[in-house]
Amino acid sequence: MDISPNAARRSEDIALDLLKLVAAHTNLGNKSVSGTPGFAPAAGAKAEDQVAQILDLYARCREAVDAPLTSSGSKK
Repeated sequence: MDISPNAARRSEDIALDLLKLVAAHTNLGNKSVSGTPGFAPAAGAKAEDQVAQILDLYARCREAVDAPLTSSGSKK
């Protein structure tokens, strides 16, 4: 069965949704500092640094979405 391109979500869209979720829950891109270490820019970070962090996170989200699923041997 072929799935039309319009019916299936592209991995880019899924990665973007994942980026939005992570960014929203970690305050990434906001000027306030998050309580989650490693996800929020340091106080006084430049806008360019924040953009770089967001782009890096998007790349990581793409990798996660595009990663092949591995079988752990468990059956459903």
